[in-house]
Order: sequence, then C-alpha cells, then structure tokens
Amino acid sequence: MSSQGRSSPGRLGELLAIMARLRAVDGCPWDREQTFASIVPYTIEEAYEVADAIERGDMAHLRDELGDLLFQVVFLSQIAGESGHFDFDAVAGAICEKLIRRHPLVFSRPAAHTAAEQSAVWEDIKAAERGGAAGAADVAASELDGVPRALPALLRAGKLSKRAARVGFDFARADDAADKVAEELAEVRGAAANGASAATFEEVGDLLFAAANLARKLGVDAEAALRAANEKFERRFRGMESLAAARGRGFDTLSLAAQELLWQEMKRGE
Repeated sequence: MSSQGRSSPGRLGELLAIMARLRAVDGCPWDREQTFASIVPYTIEEAYEVADAIERGDMAHLRDELGDLLFQVVFLSQIAGESGHFDFDAVAGAICEKLIRRHPLVFSRPAAHTAAEQSAVWEDIKAAERGGAAGAADVAASELDGVPRALPALLRAGKLSKRAARVGFDFARADDAADKVAEELAEVRGAAANGASAATFEEVGDLLFAAANLARKLGVDAEAALRAANEKFERRFRGMESLAAARGRGFDTLSLAAQELLWQEMKRGE
C-alpha cells in the first residue's frame, strides 16, 4: 500500500517501530547515545522551523517540519520508556485527558460558547491544576507557576505579565504601559551615561520586559512581532547591499549618511 493510502495510526505505529529499532542494541550508534538533554536543542530547533514554514506559507515544507517535530516527541518518549518513566501511549493519553478536562463546555456539559468563554475556562482550570500540584508538593502556589524557564525570554516575559494581570497586577491602560517603556528607556540612558555596565545590563532587561508588557496590552504577540521586524531588517539590509553593488560600490565603503539614504530608499520601495 502506498504511503498516502495508509492510515495515520498505521504510520504512527511504523514511526514508533523505527524509533525502537534505531535505539536497539544493534541500532544506530548516534541515536543510541542521545539523552533527554542532548535532544532538547533539536526539539527547540524543529519547533522554530515549523513556525518558519507557517509564516512563509510553505505547506510542503510544513509537512516535513511537522514530521521532524513529531519525531522529537517520539524520540524523547522512547528514551523515557527505556528508563521506565513513560512511553508514547502515556504521552498521548495525558494530552487526550487534558484536552477533555479543559474543555468542559465541549465534552462535559456541551453548550454554545464563544472562544473568549472557552479561553477563560481553560485558564481557570489551569490555575486550579497549578494550585493542586503545589498542594500535593507541599509548596506555596504562585500565579506564575508553570511558566517554563526555557521559553525564549521575550515570550516568557509576555506570559509572566499575563499571569500577573490575571490577579490584578496590571496597568489600567496601554498608554500607562507605554509610559513605563519611556521611563525604562530613560533609566537605560542614565545608566549608560554613568558608564555602569552592570546597571545598564539590568536596565536594558527592564526596558525589554516593559516593551513585552506593552505588546501584551496592545494585543500584539511580541515574539511574532520581533520575528517580523527581524525579517524586515534583513530584507532591507540585503536590499541596500544589492543597491550598492549595482552602483559599483561596496556597502561597507559607504559613509553612514550614504547607508541611511539607501535604507530610506528601500523603505520607500516597499
């Protein structure tokens, strides 16, 4: 049967079997020596490649990258199973149970509801789960529990401020958050003017956190916005290099004023 004709469960079973074979005693030496820690960088990289394919609208690439990301889940589950912790079925079972538990408006008491209502229920259930987990571990519960430290810093900043806002620790208006950004920028300038590198480091961090909080207040995904800004900068910079080369000049030989003129030219051309 062709790959297109096989059912998803069948292909998933095949993938699990391939993974087990790679980790077998007579399997692949590289796969056998991997650990949870060594696989993490690949997992993060594959997640970003999925995001990149989606942003570019490249469906063929997205299919491949989703496969690569799925393989990371299977790989980590295989390692866990070998050490007696859990296997892939347990991973799938846990997410099935969580989705049903956190969607009572769909599964427990079906009723018409909006996306906002479902989001509120989801967050309330998550908060209750965090409280229960803290109680079981005999530690003080915090609204910030469960925000992964390994998240990209900008993304984590947004999640931390969102959690704090759930219990009222938030600016009333986006303008207030913007004022905080201006305040933190002034503090960066002050620290830099005094030549205090440690203070400058801290103030720059405060500025970035304030900017992430402002983005949240404005309903903007700060991580996605920065990725878009990175892409825009790269596109314009490459364009400047091309314009300079087409005019017989090396970009690095131009004065800053001449480079700025090229930048403005690229902006007008978009």
